Amino acid sequence: MEFDIVIVGGGLVGASLAASLRHSGLSLALVESQCSPALPEDPELADWDSRIYAISPGSRRFLEEAGAWDHLATHRVAPVEEMRVFGDDGAKLEFSAYEMGVSELACILENRELQHALWQVLQQQDNLTLLHPARCASLSVGENFAELALQDGRSIRAKLIVGADGRDSWVRNQVGISAAPVNYRHHGVVANFTTERPHRGIAYQWFQPDGILALLPLPGNRVSMVWSVSPERSAELLTLTREELGDRVAAAARHTLGEMQVITPAAAFPLRLLVLPQIAAPRIALIGDAAHNMHPLAGQGVNTGFRDAQQLVKTLLDRGGCADCGDAQLLRRYDRKRKEDIYSMQATTYGLKHLFNNDDPILRKLRNLGMDATNRMTPLKKLLVQHALN
Repeated sequence: MEFDIVIVGGGLVGASLAASLRHSGLSLALVESQCSPALPEDPELADWDSRIYAISPGSRRFLEEAGAWDHLATHRVAPVEEMRVFGDDGAKLEFSAYEMGVSELACILENRELQHALWQVLQQQDNLTLLHPARCASLSVGENFAELALQDGRSIRAKLIVGADGRDSWVRNQVGISAAPVNYRHHGVVANFTTERPHRGIAYQWFQPDGILALLPLPGNRVSMVWSVSPERSAELLTLTREELGDRVAAAARHTLGEMQVITPAAAFPLRLLVLPQIAAPRIALIGDAAHNMHPLAGQGVNTGFRDAQQLVKTLLDRGGCADCGDAQLLRRYDRKRKEDIYSMQATTYGLKHLFNNDDPILRKLRNLGMDATNRMTPLKKLLVQHALN
């Protein structure tokens, strides 16, 4: 089998890349180890997915152009109209869509819903061959093409292989693009809750001495939690009963939303920083978690991945006289275009995490004074939020 582009990984970012190239005239294949995602038979009765994303307005436009947004169930999407961030010593920083002159700061939706919407587009795509479930066995890169062997014996040639296969990327490892990840020594604990009081479209975040707690609005009186804590604290939280966990989170959130009741079991995953020296090589491009890992405190991980896909699409469509989409010079252009955005997001999240996860009393006073000062400066707040809207 021969294609212009083979995408390894059919998660959100890999699927969005394939969908965005549906009118490109390029022949595509997507290799995914899992079966195609499916929704429960009755969406009204479906549980809420504990994997939740805050999709920026820029990412929403990208997904609309990819054709996925029309396939979403709108009653399972919640807009973020305000964001309130609290320091660990009474400081506060507030953002509002109205103040920023936009309709929403982000919208919250479930991984399962968006994954299904993207695959609805892929399954109707004329220039795409879906290979799933299928697993990769080996990858070799030649001067004129790359060859991918699958475990079932099939062989695929392509001008370009795109690694969209997650944080432990097989493609990345095969081509030797590597760096030592930085262990944050924190786990992200996730769960969904119903709340006694309405959230009114407000996303909350509390910087605490022992972690960072975020509550994101879901439709109705529901919120999704991401709590970044030490591995020991994470293990403790996972042992709590539903009632105990609801009480613990409500207390940590200063009872802002009243009593809280768990509606999806808690789960945890380790957090790390991965800064790669490059995200492209001859005939290879990396996108999404295969290209970078960062702390989830700013909610920008998946949005950064969508910006990877968006830039790669633009680079491929603007290749001009260069007909070969795996050309090394073309892919270096993609790499250069993405570095500033990726490094700035990684540096911001790394800096904020270590700024607040610090017991120095002088630093504690300074960071809270800085937060309060920023809250009084509307032009600075607009500047800070502008990048997150892309």
